[in-house]
Amino acid sequence: MSRTISIAPVTRIEGHARINITLDDTGQVTEARLQVQEYRGFEAFCVGRPFWEMPAITARICGICPVSHALASALAGDRILAVQPPPAAQRLRSLLSLAQLILSHSLSFFHLSAPDIVLGLDFNPAERNIAGLARRTPDLIRKGIRLRQIGQEIVNRVAGGHLHPEFIVPGGMRRPLDSEGRDAIACLLPEARLLADDAVAVWEEHRERFLAEMGGGGELPGLFLGVVGADGCLDHSSGRLRFSDGAGLVKELPPEEYASAIAETVSSDSYLKSTVCTVGDEPFYRVGPLARLHVAPFDQAPRAEQARRDFLQDKSLARSSLGYHQARLIEMCYAVERLETLLTDPLITDPHVLARADVNARSGVGITEAPRGTLIHHYEVDGDGLLTRVNLIVATAHNGQAMDRAITALARQHLCGEKLTEGMLNRVEHGIRLYDPCLSCATHLTGRLGIAIQLRAPGGKVLDSSWL
Repeated sequence: MSRTISIAPVTRIEGHARINITLDDTGQVTEARLQVQEYRGFEAFCVGRPFWEMPAITARICGICPVSHALASALAGDRILAVQPPPAAQRLRSLLSLAQLILSHSLSFFHLSAPDIVLGLDFNPAERNIAGLARRTPDLIRKGIRLRQIGQEIVNRVAGGHLHPEFIVPGGMRRPLDSEGRDAIACLLPEARLLADDAVAVWEEHRERFLAEMGGGGELPGLFLGVVGADGCLDHSSGRLRFSDGAGLVKELPPEEYASAIAETVSSDSYLKSTVCTVGDEPFYRVGPLARLHVAPFDQAPRAEQARRDFLQDKSLARSSLGYHQARLIEMCYAVERLETLLTDPLITDPHVLARADVNARSGVGITEAPRGTLIHHYEVDGDGLLTRVNLIVATAHNGQAMDRAITALARQHLCGEKLTEGMLNRVEHGIRLYDPCLSCATHLTGRLGIAIQLRAPGGKVLDSSWL
């Protein structure tokens, strides 16, 4: 008879989830799915609030990527005000987006994934964690903590606060960056560059063994999505949406037209609000570090751009979910390189950082690139600026289908109904860690809630059902 194997909870991710793997009556894997078990109603309870408050409110969705939510929210607010933030504010927002990459990617690599990469996927699970890794390689963990600390210190200096940013607002920024703050940030970057290079060295040391243990994971078809600037290069802080097949441009559209290419779906067994692509014949697409490397070149970061091009030459890894680790490290190096350039711009300390206006539009869409991928905030307001509708689409929602496909491929490769080991299941679980999902961000409301309860007879007949 068919049966289900559950991995619960999925560990070393942000949020609460389980993996359900279905085997047929011969013991072969038919499907694996990520089931998100938590629900948070930000889209619902923000209705009625002034849109001015949204950068501060949505930053509280997540303690890992609060800057990204605040930036996307402020961009949506800019559209409602119908203003262009001053050049200094735009540069400060770019600086914050890059600093967010450093602090988030360092956490993902050093703390969440390195135990598998460095110790091995079959290592004793009681020791295959950050504590076990710290006992064996304490210097490695210190470097990861320090790199994340540098990213957070940059955010604190530019955006205020100690975790959630305070100075990101519709129309620009609440406060400028002075020369003292600029110089303090500049002093951190040489160390950040060395630490990012060290992370790359750790990956290179263990890369071949790790990839062999994972067994490839399979190349996935479909498109890549990212945000590009007016120059056609990657832009983490604002720009146009670009879908690419990895070989060339497929479709590009302005932020306010996102719904013409992206449709949201609700599942009966998960609170994850996934999406599908309506561009072309393939509904499947990916976002995040791997996708961004395919979508557009890096501007003003020659070292990282060369690393991006070299990575894309390995076509099997570049299209596989296993490529996310290396892509994340390349992006971290890119962020340090771009920060060095931004800080030399005289406009970075210009005191004019806020454009003032009132409600001039009833709708606003803000799209930015969060560390995990493309982030969309869409607000509708009344004449007083009170929210009448809120829609949030986060990277983990974009990658919902991708995660299911990745863990299904890994489960089919490694699992057999006759024999199961912890290491086999850990390979499937790592398929989720590849995407570094943020489940607190991804669980929002579209239509009715997404959990169905069914009462079944022993033979499987549904006797009663209800929705939560």
